[in-house]
Amino acid sequence: MTRSTVSTQNAPAAIGTYSQAVRAGDTLYLSGQIGLDPATGQLVEGIENQIHRVFGNLKAVAEAASASLGDVVKLTVYLTDLANFARVNEAMSKHFSQPYPARAVIGVASLPRGALVEADAIVVYQG
Repeated sequence: MTRSTVSTQNAPAAIGTYSQAVRAGDTLYLSGQIGLDPATGQLVEGIENQIHRVFGNLKAVAEAASASLGDVVKLTVYLTDLANFARVNEAMSKHFSQPYPARAVIGVASLPRGALVEADAIVVYQG
């Protein structure tokens, strides 16, 4: 099995000992993204903007690996306030189409840089 990393300037750069994504065979593992603007490196304001930025960042990394959000089979979303669950559902309907990926939403105490939401994903390439 071959393994390679993926990176793009259209999503926030990896800071630390991880890659934006790793492809192993026909599977792409997208690292967690928070609502950082890739142009400024700053966290966008508000939960709505952060959710959309997170999905935009995941999309950019997927596209750098010749995939799309439509290829996501598993999505994990981390929220510092589960009261924002409905907002995630609403945003997903704008970024994903049916059949929707399998998903877990997890309430957490805190996220890096004070983010309100983070998500990671698994893509399986269509063959």
